[in-house]
Amino acid sequence: QVELVESGGGLVQAGGSLRLSCVVSGITLRSGIFEWYRQAPGKEREFVARIRRGFIPTYADSVQGRFTISCDHAKNTVYLQMNNLKPEDTAVYYCKREATWGQGTQVTVSS
Repeated sequence: QVELVESGGGLVQAGGSLRLSCVVSGITLRSGIFEWYRQAPGKEREFVARIRRGFIPTYADSVQGRFTISCDHAKNTVYLQMNNLKPEDTAVYYCKREATWGQGTQVTVSS
């Protein structure tokens, strides 16, 4: 059974940085595509970043150049490094693998 557990969210001032973690159990990171999504209150969930073994990571245009998705196979963890955060980045961030979602971690960026 695949399980994704996010952590690393918190409150940060605009311009600051956070690193989110997604610990994966029940499957290796070589299996399929891993993604980050986010959802602000009252808004539709949106794509943020995607990583797949053997492929170049992809990003939403809104985070390109600021966010970096990566993985640590030994720790079976997917990361989202978020730099130069903006208030518009405030949302619950979710890790996703195929049809499996994590519970999310809150990121709040103050102006």
